[in-house]
Amino acid sequence: MKKLLLSTLCVVLFISCEEPKEAADLLVFNANVYTVDEAQPKAEAFIVKDGKFKAIGTLEALSKTYTFTDSIDAKGKTVLPGLIDAHCHFYGLGMQQQKVDLVGTTSYEDVIKRIIKFQEKKNVPFITGRGWDQNDWEVQEFPTKEKLDSLFPKTPVALTRVDGHAMLANQAALDLAKITIDTEVSGGEIIKKDGALTGVLIDNPMELVEAIFPKPTVAEQVTALKDAQAINFSYGLTTVDDAGLSPQVISVIDSLQKAEQLKIRMYTMVSNVPEYVDYYLKQGVYKTEKLNVSSFKVYADGALGSRGAVLKKPYSDKHDHHGAMVIGNEEFKNLAKRLAASPFQMNTHAIGDSANAVVMNTYYDVLKDKKDRRWRVEHAQVVAPEEFEILNDNLVMSVQPTHATSDMYWADERLGEERIKGAYAYKQLLDKTGKLALGTDYPVENVSPFYTFYAAVARKDLKQYPEGGFQKQDALTREETLKGMTIWAAYSNFEENEKGSITAGKFADFVILEENIMEVAEDRIPNIKVQATYVGGEKVY
Repeated sequence: MKKLLLSTLCVVLFISCEEPKEAADLLVFNANVYTVDEAQPKAEAFIVKDGKFKAIGTLEALSKTYTFTDSIDAKGKTVLPGLIDAHCHFYGLGMQQQKVDLVGTTSYEDVIKRIIKFQEKKNVPFITGRGWDQNDWEVQEFPTKEKLDSLFPKTPVALTRVDGHAMLANQAALDLAKITIDTEVSGGEIIKKDGALTGVLIDNPMELVEAIFPKPTVAEQVTALKDAQAINFSYGLTTVDDAGLSPQVISVIDSLQKAEQLKIRMYTMVSNVPEYVDYYLKQGVYKTEKLNVSSFKVYADGALGSRGAVLKKPYSDKHDHHGAMVIGNEEFKNLAKRLAASPFQMNTHAIGDSANAVVMNTYYDVLKDKKDRRWRVEHAQVVAPEEFEILNDNLVMSVQPTHATSDMYWADERLGEERIKGAYAYKQLLDKTGKLALGTDYPVENVSPFYTFYAAVARKDLKQYPEGGFQKQDALTREETLKGMTIWAAYSNFEENEKGSITAGKFADFVILEENIMEVAEDRIPNIKVQATYVGGEKVY
C-alpha cells in the first residue's frame, strides 16, 4: 500500500510541476522554412496566434510549449515570408482586366485584330487598351492612327504603350481631347509627320486624352481590385506597393479592407497631383494593419523604350534627342523641400541618367540634415558614375529586375557602349546602399515574382537568353533577391518591424512553394508554383 501511495504521489507531483501549455491557432511543421531573419535563418516549424507569428523552431520544442487549434503538415515544402512587390500598379492591373490586353502583340496588325475581337464582344463606347511595345515587332516604329480611323471613325480609341509613357489615339479620341496640330504641351511630345498628327502622344500630352476616359463606377473599381487581389495571391504576394493612386481609389481600398473583402496588404503611393498633395499633407500619414498611406509618387521623366527618359547626352540612336522631364527642375525641388518638412516619403520615377542625377542630388541636398527618411528612387534605371557616389541611407533604390531582361535587346542602341554599363546595375546599387527593394512594375511586366527572381539572379529572359546572362556582373545572389522581395521591400515601406520575415511578433504572412526556390536549378525558377498563400495566418489561396 505504501508503494502504491508513493507512486501516485510522484505522478501527481510530476503533473503539477509540468508547465501549462499556451493555446495557439496554427502549427506549421515538417517545413523547409527560410525565415529571412538573420537571428534564425532556417526552421522546420512555427506557431501562429492572433494573426501573427508566435514562435519559430522545431516541432519537438513547439509541441512542448503550445497547443493549437489547427495544423499544417508542409511535407517538406519550402515556406517563405509573404512576398512583397515593391513597385507595381495593383489597381491598374485590375482595371487592365476590363480593357483590351495588348501585352505580347507581335505586330500592329496583331494589335488591330485584338481590338476588333474585343469590340465585337464588348461593344464599348470608348475603346481603351494597354500593353503594345513596338520594340517587340519586326517593324520597330511607332504605329500611326490611320487604320484605327478607318475602322472606328466615330468610336474613340486610346491604346497605351506597355510602359505607360506613350499612347496611340485615333482621330475621334483626339477630337474629344481637343488635340490639334497646334496643341503644345510641355513635358512630352505630340508626334507629327508631314504636318499631320500621327496619333502618338508621349508622356504629359497623354493626360489630355486620359481626362476624357469614361470614369469607372465604384462597382467597376471594386471588381478591378478583387480581380487584382486574386491574381496576386496566386503568386504568393501578400503586400503590394501601388505606385500612384488618387484619394478616391485609396478610400475604396480602405473600405474593402475594413469589410474584409480585400485582404491583401497595400502600401499606396499618392499620385503627385496638387490637390492630392494638399489633402494628404493636411490629413497626415494614414496607417492600418492592411493599408499604409505615407508617400507620394512623382514622375521625373518618361521611359527608355519610348525615348522619353532624360539622358545627359543625346540618345545613341537619335542624336538630336535627350528625352523630356515630366516635371520641371524647380517644381521638383520645391516639392521635395515641402515633403522634407513633412513625415511623408517622396518616391520618384527616374529612368535616364539625367533624371536620376536631378532626383538623387535633390534628395541628397534636402535630406542632408535629416535621418532615416528612406526616400525612394523608383527604377534608377540608368545611373552615371558620379551619382553612385552620393547614395546613402536616406535613399532607397526600388528596382524591377525584369526591366533589364525586357530591355536588353535594344537598350544598348539607345545608350551606347559606355552608358549601358551604368544601366540596370542592381549589384552596384546594392553595394552602395546596402538594401534593394524589388518589384515588377506590373502590368508593364508580368505579375510573377518568380520571373523577378529569375531575372535578378540569372539576368536572362524566359528562353534562357543570353547564355551568360545580360551584364551578369550586376546579378544578385538568391539570398539578396529573397531579401529584396521580403525584408528589404518592407524596409522601403518603413514596415520591417511588422512584415518581411518569419519572426515572432510579425504578421503571419507566408507562402508555401511547390519547389525550393533557393536550390532548384536556375532555369526552373520561373516555373515555380505556389501551393498556398496565407495572410495573417488565414489561407487566401
